[in-house]
Parts: sequence; C-alpha cells; structure tokens
Amino acid sequence: MTTDQSFSRPHFGGHEKFVFRQGWLKKAVDFALEDPAIFNQEDAFVRLGVGKNMATSIRYWGLATGFLEEPSRRRDYIQPTRLGKALLVDGGWDPYLEDIGTLWLIHWQLASNREQGLVWYLIFSRYFDVEFRKEQLIDFIERQLIHIGLRTTSAMIEREIDVFLRTYTSTQVRQGLSPEESLDCPLVELGLIQQNERVYRFDVGRKPTLRLEIFGFALITYLCRHFQTRNTATVDECIYHPGSPGQLFKLDDHSVMDYLEKLETATKVNLRLREAAGQWQIYWQELSIDNGWELLRNYYE
Repeated sequence: MTTDQSFSRPHFGGHEKFVFRQGWLKKAVDFALEDPAIFNQEDAFVRLGVGKNMATSIRYWGLATGFLEEPSRRRDYIQPTRLGKALLVDGGWDPYLEDIGTLWLIHWQLASNREQGLVWYLIFSRYFDVEFRKEQLIDFIERQLIHIGLRTTSAMIEREIDVFLRTYTSTQVRQGLSPEESLDCPLVELGLIQQNERVYRFDVGRKPTLRLEIFGFALITYLCRHFQTRNTATVDECIYHPGSPGQLFKLDDHSVMDYLEKLETATKVNLRLREAAGQWQIYWQELSIDNGWELLRNYYE
C-alpha cells in the first residue's frame, strides 16, 4: 500500500481570494530570478505592475504551482524551481502557457501540493462524489482538517472553497464578483469541473488533451514520492489512491491503463506492466524524477 504522507506546514489564504491569471506565473519566475527578495520589498507591487494584494497572490501561486520555492532557512528569499525556469523563462518551453499540456502540468503541480494547495489536494484526492454543491465541499474540508489535526476558521474554509471552484469554472456563470475577481483562471480551459447554477460536477473519464508525456511525468513523480522503498505498484494504486494521477486528473481505469500501456514502450521509461494473481502491476528497476524530465523534454522540444 502506498502511504499518504503526513501534512506539514499547510497554508491558507495566501492567494488573497484571487485565482492566478494569464502571465502571473511567468511574472513570478522572472522577478524572483532577477531579485530573490522581491516579494519582501515594500514596492514589490509597483515593480510587478499589480495591486498590493495581487503581488502577495502572485507569490502564493508561484509556490503553490511549484514554480517558486523558498530556500531552506531563508524564508525572506524566494527562487524559481528547476521546472519554473525550464518552462517559463524567456526562451523556455512554454512561457506564455500556449500549450494545453502546460495547463495539465500546472494542475498536477497544484493539486499534488499538500502545503500551499492542501484544499486542492484533498478535494481531488479524497472527495469521491462526482456531483456536489459548494456547501458539501465546505463540510468535507471541515471534516478532513479535523481528521488530520489542523484548525482554521469556517470563514477561511469557505474562502478556500470559493477560490478552488473559481480555479476551474468560468466567472461568466456567477454573479456578485468584483471586476478584479472576475477574470478566469487559465485552468478553466481543462474543463475538469462543470457548473450548472449551484451544482458542480467533475468530468471523470478520458482526457483527450492530456498528453502521454504529461501523464508520464505525473506518474513518475507520484511513484518516486510514494514508493521510495519499492519497485512495484498496483495499477489500482495509480488510479484510486490519494495523490495518484487517476485521482488528480479524474481519469477512469480504462484511460489509465491506456496511458500505462503506451508508457511501457516509451523511450527511456523503465516501466513494465505485468498481471499477477489477477491484478495488474507496474514494475521498474531504477526510476527517478529524471525519467519524468526526459518525457517533458521530449514533449516540449
């Protein structure tokens, strides 16, 4: 069995009620590369060309998507990650988020982040109803936080749920948002959550725009994170377990099997499918995040 690792240093509210917008993540990487102390400067919002609360939000989303990181013991500094630089600097793989694969990659980075993206992780990993209302998500998150020993206010939970829903659904179907809050997040394009008035629904099943290389990077990241002492995992663990690609991408079992069969023949990806005692399993001898990076390089280059 894979273990759902402990939750440490969760963050609530750093987004200042804003979803990230087109250009924000590149802005975060570019400015942090130029000045690691940018987000601690009084004039940061002026230099970033946004409102003061938006500057705080840009920092949050850079961390939540894994494109920025805080060097250990230097929380006043922030720097682009390997992925942030590879993807978003000028001349990078996709600095302006023009490829749908990049949006799937960003979603994976956010929904698998149990510190800055805890609510995203819990809902995609542990909430199993396909159809739901906002109030049901609030109740679910309240119970989940109690279960893992975290405390926050009901108002904060509702605020997190509001931002979560706006990450994936268009503001065109909602009323009462300020102009600053009414711009859609790029992840709306993924269509992961559909809305009909006050009822929401996950799009579970095949994802035609989720490319094999992006799925492969996510799978290898998942296996390296959760199976450090093993060289095998069941296919069910890759579909149904918390933090798995099947859960975070809302794929059905047929779709995951299709990806796994194709990955088995992918260049330099040492994954093999075998059936044992009526159960499909994935085997590998040596596996590291570099195998996932090779897939990303092949996809973008």
